[in-house]
Amino acid sequence: MKIGILTLPLHTNYGGILQAYALQTVLERMGHEVWVIEKKRKPFQLPLWKAPLVYGKRIIRNVTGHPFPIFYEQKINREKPIIQQNTDKFIHKYIKRRFVDDFSEIKETDFDVIVVGSDQVWRPKYFKDSIEHAYLDFTKDWNIKRIAYAASFGTDEWEYTPEQTRRCGELLKHFNGISVREDSGVDLCRTHFGVEAQQVLDPTMLLTKEDYIQLFENTDTPKSKGTLLNYILDETPEKLALIDQIAQEKNLVPFRVNSKVENKKAPLKERIQPSVEQWLRGFYDAEFVVTDSFHACVFSILFNKPFIAIGNEDRGTSRFTSLLSMFGLKDRLITGGTTFRLNEGNDANANKKLYSLRQKSMGFITKVNG
Repeated sequence: MKIGILTLPLHTNYGGILQAYALQTVLERMGHEVWVIEKKRKPFQLPLWKAPLVYGKRIIRNVTGHPFPIFYEQKINREKPIIQQNTDKFIHKYIKRRFVDDFSEIKETDFDVIVVGSDQVWRPKYFKDSIEHAYLDFTKDWNIKRIAYAASFGTDEWEYTPEQTRRCGELLKHFNGISVREDSGVDLCRTHFGVEAQQVLDPTMLLTKEDYIQLFENTDTPKSKGTLLNYILDETPEKLALIDQIAQEKNLVPFRVNSKVENKKAPLKERIQPSVEQWLRGFYDAEFVVTDSFHACVFSILFNKPFIAIGNEDRGTSRFTSLLSMFGLKDRLITGGTTFRLNEGNDANANKKLYSLRQKSMGFITKVNG
């Protein structure tokens, strides 16, 4: 069958890239033709009507001693390809994409199935288009299969307007199979949309550790420069102090595998994101992981590494609690002033659980694509 995957845009986010890669790989191994549907990247620019006012304000800022690039949009457009050069190489090499200017360009005959997911594709503030597109409103009256695989709301709070709730609920009732990534997503679907959803694994967990090792072993990816992997998206003094504390207690050498990609004030060379292969190798080489990233928790489990997960309220804490509860690892999560304990490895039960959940999740994919 011809299958399209609708997910969040692929850029420098390792988890976002790898979940799309994993789902595509799994479906291809089942014998399907698979494309990730992606809107073409457009230059960042101001609307013409807004430009004079914005440029005027920026000139005043600079004159009054508050430096800010007057032609900020052009600066972003120049820097983006440089920042994304390494992650883009992986995307170009491994992910087959179908580019569109607008989802309305897609025709009924293009795909037999469209899969929505994974990642926070059902979170309005992350899905920048009309959220109804994430529920395949452009396929209305088509004779195709519509499937949600591990779609995530990102939070257990309801962020939809009443009108969005009504329209998305109606669209979801036309789906042939609905699965979500978090247990809270099951409740949200039932409460707000009146539909039943099944909880499944994030697509990255459908592949094995060996699948990921193969990706960096096939390249000249250098060995990591330490033994304590810290993958922190939102740095704070408290998180850095925690990393230092663990390094001292465990006699480990901290290292990081991400740049200051989101810090627009950092020098350009410090914002270039390392390769996906280098990121994966970081988990392979690490003896311990400290992170505030959902997917870094996922890969710590996959690579069977002891880890501490720092709750990330702004990016959605329910994702962490759902994942860690699923594997009996909720004690790895610290929030606020809670303390932590240094676990030596993932429990054997967690490894057994991974195998069981992988079989269950694959069963969902096989059933709805059958």
